Amino acid sequence: MAELTAVLKDVLVGAEFIRGDACRRFEDEFASFCGVRAACGVASGTDALYLALEALGIGAGDEVITTPFSFVATAEAISRNGADVVFADVEEDTLNLDPAQVERSITPRTKAILPVHLYGHPAEMDELLDLGHRHGLIVLEDAAQAHGAEYRGVRAGALGRAGCFSFYPTKNLGACGDAGMLVSNDAELIERVRQIANHGDIGKYEHAVEGVSSRLDNLQAAILRVKLKHLEKWNERRRGIAHRYRQALKGLSGLKLPEEMPGCRAIYHQFTVRSSHRDGLRAHLESKGIGTAIHYPRPIHLQRAYSHLGLVEGSLPIAENAAREVLSLPMHPELTDETVDDIALAVREYFEDLRV
Repeated sequence: MAELTAVLKDVLVGAEFIRGDACRRFEDEFASFCGVRAACGVASGTDALYLALEALGIGAGDEVITTPFSFVATAEAISRNGADVVFADVEEDTLNLDPAQVERSITPRTKAILPVHLYGHPAEMDELLDLGHRHGLIVLEDAAQAHGAEYRGVRAGALGRAGCFSFYPTKNLGACGDAGMLVSNDAELIERVRQIANHGDIGKYEHAVEGVSSRLDNLQAAILRVKLKHLEKWNERRRGIAHRYRQALKGLSGLKLPEEMPGCRAIYHQFTVRSSHRDGLRAHLESKGIGTAIHYPRPIHLQRAYSHLGLVEGSLPIAENAAREVLSLPMHPELTDETVDDIALAVREYFEDLRV
């Protein structure tokens, strides 16, 4: 807290609030963390996605294939650019975008693939990148839940054309408000994003393109610089908690634990289990004073906002079944081993009582 107070005071005294020194330094530091050449801070993770698609020239008449099992912002970024959202179903094991289903969804109008690294576990990027290469498609990563996750030794966000991050307060690296970042090895793309995000500015009162106002402010950047120093330690603690949950809950009939695929390093933004008894389990844990969450109770293709796509129940069965079964157990670095054990014990009690 003292360190945060000190850097916030520096920003306030310096009175440099928009695109200042703290923002520039954080962009460089986060780019280095991700292992990429450049980064641009923006107002939110949603804006990072929207601006990336805008800067890549994706819009009306184009199709972008993405997952139906994510927060709605993933699809919003596509449709707000005027492109058509095309949903492909997810893999059973990770609930990430299924490359086989993506390939079946490609048409002559497809311009990009937008996978989400759900719950902090990387999507199957080799196959998705191969699809992109073979069909001439851009692969853009929604890494909003994956700060520090790795796929075959490469950080999330550094695998596709660009990676989009959210620093919403609940993320593994969270601000004290909304904030986002776009990272890429394509420095020219980053500069296009920076221009669009700042009203198309190329000099004081000179505007080359129509843009928007989406800038990471210095106060949030200063906070994130401090927290970034601790992110690896926090991620390792999350991984330790996940291991402890797995050891305590393995072998329970009726409960599916999250899997970590070979070659992947998940950072457990959520520890999300699955069960056909989800609602009963949630009520049981609530009775014990244990809070849980459902990420996500309704797939995007069944949301009213996307009803115009004409997709009905049964269109994407794996995502739909997951929405009926997923339950996120408590997961944050401050959890003690004793608390994790108590939560696991309460879960075990529920399933053992089912067998009586």
